[in-house]
Amino acid sequence: MDKRRVAVVGAGAVGTTAAHDLAARGCGVTLFEAETVAAGASGRAAGICYDAFAEDVDAAVADRALSRFRALDADPSFDWSFTPRPYVWLAREGDTRRADAIREQVPRMQAHGRRVELLDGADLETEFPALRADIEVAAVARDAGSADPGAYTRGMAERAVSAGVTLRERAPVELRAGDGHPRVVTADGSATYDTVVVAAGAHTARLLGDAGLPVPSKPYRVQAAVTESTPLSGRVPQLYDATGGFYCRPRGAGLLVGDGTEPVERDPDDWNRDADDWFVADCTDHLRRAFGEEPPGETPAVDRAWAGLCTATPDGNPLLGERAPGVVVAAGWQGHGFMRAPALGERIARGVCDGEWLDPFDPARFDGDESFDIVEGMVVEGS
Repeated sequence: MDKRRVAVVGAGAVGTTAAHDLAARGCGVTLFEAETVAAGASGRAAGICYDAFAEDVDAAVADRALSRFRALDADPSFDWSFTPRPYVWLAREGDTRRADAIREQVPRMQAHGRRVELLDGADLETEFPALRADIEVAAVARDAGSADPGAYTRGMAERAVSAGVTLRERAPVELRAGDGHPRVVTADGSATYDTVVVAAGAHTARLLGDAGLPVPSKPYRVQAAVTESTPLSGRVPQLYDATGGFYCRPRGAGLLVGDGTEPVERDPDDWNRDADDWFVADCTDHLRRAFGEEPPGETPAVDRAWAGLCTATPDGNPLLGERAPGVVVAAGWQGHGFMRAPALGERIARGVCDGEWLDPFDPARFDGDESFDIVEGMVVEGS
């Protein structure tokens, strides 16, 4: 019996994982990347990983992703590491709406088997004394950690090639949907596949739209920075301040700080990859708000900063499944693509080979031409 021929477009964390898992299931896989492995969002991601989701499918996907992350960390043949680290999200005094939302979320997460706890300000100060004390309520996810997204993606690409995947970098493609026999066109020719998986991040909507298969996915710009070395890096958890709208985590000897989200649709081929001056200035304010100054005047300075693209959908859920016969879309991660990549890649392989997809992520729930506002993925909002 001939192998199922599959093309995966996009060598980010999800695409490389899907390519590997498809090859492991006996498919003949070609992985196309317009630039180089991890050159897009996966190389610019924060690397925060957690399972603190209140919806059952999201929680199950995140749990499976963390399990695979840990297994890879224990595998000496995979040159990559996953660092267990609590993930804390909080609302500050006076922010009743977000505090109530956190209190409502935690029991729902616990109902799905997530190891999540509510902490009041005193409990939080006892466990994490570096945090400032003006906190109304916080929650902590114990089964969380952090990693280097670029290292994971490059490592998974190498593992995919070892499994028989043909990797073609610097090979931008066009898609021809056809009549159930999709064709991938490159500068040096074209080929027909049984299935084409489009996991091209911010370029996914354009690739599919040009093939006559519109999907409601909008790229938007986000920003991050890493500070100079600071003792705080060994004393703080991963943190999302819902009141301030920023996150941070230890990264090496410094802290990674993220914010600067612009809820404006961007051209995936024409956007500013450098961080804005206002964002860099805001990072210092965010750190002071989170930790104060210990000692006074010693808030760490920003060492480097950058911007990346995330993708939004109308309902905040991904687009994962068949968009047309033989054409699979895998996009719209709302900034949560890397942390769920091991499970999403596995799900793509299961969907392509067995027809088993996740109903809440079915792209058929949309027509593809929906008008919607961009809402960032890392947000806590009450009703």
